Amino acid sequence: MVFLHLGDLHIGRSLGDYDLAEDQEYILSQLVSIAVKNGAGAVLIAGDVYDKPVPSESAVRLFDGFLNSLAEKGIKAFIISGNHDSDERINFGSGLFRRSGIFIHSNFSGALAKETVEDEFGRINIWLMPFVKASAVRHFYPDDDIPDYDSAVRKLIEKSEIDPSERNIIVAHQFVAGKSAEPTLGGSESPAVLNVGLVERVGADCFDIFDYAALGHIHSAQAVGRETVRYSGSPLKYSLSEAGSEKLATIVEIREKGNVKIKTEPLVPLRDLRHIRGKAEQLLSAENITSPNDYIYATLTDEEFSENPMGIFRQYYPNTVKIDYDNSRTREILSAEVTADIAAKTFEETVAEFYRLVYGCEISEEELEIMKKAAGEAGVSVEAD
Repeated sequence: MVFLHLGDLHIGRSLGDYDLAEDQEYILSQLVSIAVKNGAGAVLIAGDVYDKPVPSESAVRLFDGFLNSLAEKGIKAFIISGNHDSDERINFGSGLFRRSGIFIHSNFSGALAKETVEDEFGRINIWLMPFVKASAVRHFYPDDDIPDYDSAVRKLIEKSEIDPSERNIIVAHQFVAGKSAEPTLGGSESPAVLNVGLVERVGADCFDIFDYAALGHIHSAQAVGRETVRYSGSPLKYSLSEAGSEKLATIVEIREKGNVKIKTEPLVPLRDLRHIRGKAEQLLSAENITSPNDYIYATLTDEEFSENPMGIFRQYYPNTVKIDYDNSRTREILSAEVTADIAAKTFEETVAEFYRLVYGCEISEEELEIMKKAAGEAGVSVEAD
C-alpha cells in the first residue's frame, strides 16, 4: 500500500503581511494530485494541521476542502494533532468523518490509538500518537518512572502491545533525534523548538518496532536515525530563513513485512520565497528581475540607506516581505544589540519566554528544572549573575 506522508500544514499561516491562503490551497491541491498519481491509498498527517489553536473560518474551510478532495478520490486520511492545534477543535466531527475514511485522533487518553487498513499482503496497523507531554503520560501511569519525553514515549509504545510480526506504522508529533545528531530545523518552526527540544528530545530508536514512523514537528524533510523514521517537513516555506530550501512530498510504499520503499517529489509553490542580496540598483535592473510575483526578502549592501526602499521594491516585486541592510554600520549595531539583550536576561527568563511562544502557557517548575539540567550537561551556565 502507498501512503503520502504529510505534516505541519499550518493552515492559516501568514508570511509577513501576506495571507498564504491562496498559496496553501494551491499546494494542498498539488498534494492531492501527487497522492492520486502515485496510487496512494491513504494520507498520514502528522500534526500541526492549523497554525493556531483557534483557526480562522477560512483556514477551516480550506482544510475541509482538502479532506473532501481526498474522500472523493477514495483516499483515506489518518490525522493527529500537533502542539499548534486545539485537540478538541481538531477532533470535532471525527466520529462522522470515519464513514468517509477520515480518521482523526487528537485527544490523548493514556494509550496509542490504532486503526487498520488492508492490502494484498494483509493488515497494516496505523498507530496514532498526538502531541503529548511527559506530564500527561505520568498522569495515566503514576507508579512508573517517567522522568522525560523519551521515557514517556517508550512507555506508551510498551503499553500498546504491538505485534512485531505484523506491519506497523506510527504517526507522531515529537522532537525526534538520532544517536549522533539532532534533526535539521527548517527555520519556520516555533522559535523555542530548538531550545525546548533539548528537553523534548525523543530517541529515534523508540520507533524500532515500527516499519515506518511518520513524524511531524520539524519543518525540514529528512530521515532521523534510519531511513524509515522521517519528517515530511512543511509543504511551504513559512519563514524567511527557508528561502533557498526545497519542499518535498514524501511517498511511502509498504509491501510485505520488511519491504518499505520511500521516494520524494519536489513541491512547486504558487509563489516561491527567495532571498536576494546586493546593491539596490543591481537587484532592480531589468535583466536581474525574474519571477516578480515571488515572495522576496531583500538584503541591501549599499552603504547609504535609501528612503522608502519597501515602496520602491514593491513596484518591481509586489510581494516583497522584508528589506534589510548588511553594511558596516548595521553589523556594528547588531553586535552591540545582541550582546546587550543576552546580558539583560537570566536563563530562566529566556527559557520562559521561548516556552510561552511554543505552548502559550507558563513553564512549570518541574520542566524548568529539566531545562536547567539539560543546559548544565551541555555546558551552558544557568546561574544568575
